Amino acid sequence: MIEIIPAIDIIEGKCVRLSKGDYNTKKIYNENPLEVAKEFETNGIRRLHVVDLDGAASQHIINYKVLDLLAGHTSLTIDFGGGIKTDEDLQIAFDNGAMIVTLGSVAVKQPELLKKWLQKYGSEKLILGADVKDGNIAINGWKEESQNKLMPFLEHYTKQGVSNVLCTDIERDGMLQGPAISLYKDIIKTFPKMHLIASGGVGKIEDIYQLEDSYIPAVVLGKALYEGTIKFVELKPFINN
Repeated sequence: MIEIIPAIDIIEGKCVRLSKGDYNTKKIYNENPLEVAKEFETNGIRRLHVVDLDGAASQHIINYKVLDLLAGHTSLTIDFGGGIKTDEDLQIAFDNGAMIVTLGSVAVKQPELLKKWLQKYGSEKLILGADVKDGNIAINGWKEESQNKLMPFLEHYTKQGVSNVLCTDIERDGMLQGPAISLYKDIIKTFPKMHLIASGGVGKIEDIYQLEDSYIPAVVLGKALYEGTIKFVELKPFINN
């Protein structure tokens, strides 16, 4: 059964969504992210993906107090990303309630640091963020496109011991026009042991069924829940098991 992971993206302490990662498209859905998290929890959700968008575009974690609030007032398992670029940032994330962290920019710019963290914390505590635009990995809140191609990037880190990967198709993110099914199929075919988390483009319940039929282990969704194009009642078969 595919795992459903709602996302809460944070700018200035508020729950927002972007389109294609463009900060100029910011739409505020709730000024109190805890209300959103509690609604998810009430509807049977157990896992939450939290992104510090201020941190992602900066050089360090910024919205760690929101993380602390969510972790302290829900029983959700939180994976947290955005701005984790130093040992101190990583410790702040864990100290404020993150059970797992998602790392993108570090994997591109500081591979030795990520290797050290893998050895220290283990692969179960870390998710490799592979955010893709035109076949290349994008970093720093998707503001910068690296020269790293997706498949060699994934191959390198699976050899380093990475098992959890969050792959976002940036061009689809927030557009509600369907996920990159063929891309995810290719990844799973190439790396059959990978715990792949699909992200970007989910707009209707049929998208979830299509991902499950493609043997994708997990999916992150955000705008579809906030805009109501997917209802929690439709997700019951996936979250009540």
